[in-house]
Amino acid sequence: MTQRRTTVRIATAVTAVGALFALAGCAGPQGATELDPEADVTLTWWTGQSDEAETLLEGMAAEFEELHPNVTIDISSGASSTEELLQKLSAGFAGNSYPNISYSFGAWASELESSQRTLDITDQVADPEVGWDEFSEAARATVQPTGEAIIGFPALVDNISLIYNKTVFDAAGVDYPTEEWTWDDFRDAAKKLTDASTETYGYAYSVSGSEETTWQFWPHLWQHGGDILADDGTAAFASDEGVEALEFLRQMAVEDQSVYLDQTDTKFAQLFAADRIGMMTSGPWQLWDLGTAGTDYGVTILPGIDGDHQTVSGPDIWALFDTQDANENHWSFELMKWLTAPEQDLRWNVAYGNLPLRTSEIDTPEFQEQVKALPGLDVMAENNANAVNARPTVAGYVGLSEAIGSAISQVLQGQGTPEEALKAAAEKADRSLAD
Repeated sequence: MTQRRTTVRIATAVTAVGALFALAGCAGPQGATELDPEADVTLTWWTGQSDEAETLLEGMAAEFEELHPNVTIDISSGASSTEELLQKLSAGFAGNSYPNISYSFGAWASELESSQRTLDITDQVADPEVGWDEFSEAARATVQPTGEAIIGFPALVDNISLIYNKTVFDAAGVDYPTEEWTWDDFRDAAKKLTDASTETYGYAYSVSGSEETTWQFWPHLWQHGGDILADDGTAAFASDEGVEALEFLRQMAVEDQSVYLDQTDTKFAQLFAADRIGMMTSGPWQLWDLGTAGTDYGVTILPGIDGDHQTVSGPDIWALFDTQDANENHWSFELMKWLTAPEQDLRWNVAYGNLPLRTSEIDTPEFQEQVKALPGLDVMAENNANAVNARPTVAGYVGLSEAIGSAISQVLQGQGTPEEALKAAAEKADRSLAD
């Protein structure tokens, strides 16, 4: 029932298929040119899911068909794994045979739009009945990758919050974190929680150089007022704000020695569950494991700077594709509008253990039942309001992430200065962004 982790799923296949998207050309055979809502229509929907999640969505599709007898939904996972959907979509674009709807990682959004196959639903979501403003800013930005066309609906949202181990806090006599905490409060607590004699650390950070390393850094950068990309599309993180953000983490890791530096991306969560780490910044996918382990934990929002408690989110999307058939386009929009409405999302994302897509779902009995099973899930849902910025969805983000992830890892392990490391990373990132 736990949420499948989306945070580190940066699609390395993006750059490999970019050329195929560029060669795909414009649309395929023409379908209905005028809308007839009563006409029989068949939609192809690739869910990207498996097992229980796929079964849930198949049931939802059958329900939609009952509500709209003229609509038949050809629903399937689309590929043996979600990662393979991008390659399959690119092949379909080249052959003018692609689905109406596909689950897509948010990192793919710009590449999908560049295929010229996506459906622009900007006008439709302006309808107040859609409740577009109920989605987080990061989720809305992800389905509008260039700031122009809206190419689908949010499918899954998450964020990172501050999870703290009450057992470790109690043993050290430290007060639990609050929503008013600054990063200075956080640093001070991490030092007090650290005990070399028991190999207990105040905090943990990934130094694998993966996207786990990178995306943990973005809230620090944003809260300092920095940006990932400049207006001209080049790397902007090697700024004074970026240097200041990385210097803070360096001081914690190198000078305070209060940070467990994880080479694996996974061991820190195990140590936290075993009462060896006091705090970690992570998301809803951790809660089930912590409950299973019997860990006594709490959840709050990230510490902030001058009241700014921004977090980072990794939304996935339901991408809609223009099949040049007015009836198909109409009903694919209606299907996703229906699926992402609060009544259905409670029976899909919330029932599956994910965060609700919309703010209006937080106070519902259905979500509160999930909170009982996964304490802290409600705090994480509320924290979506702090997911203001979206990670870039440009193809070059893969290389950018690798470049800055490596720089962060080196600095936290005492190799080089933040200024030098970020400058070198920006140069590498720009080469990736230019490809």
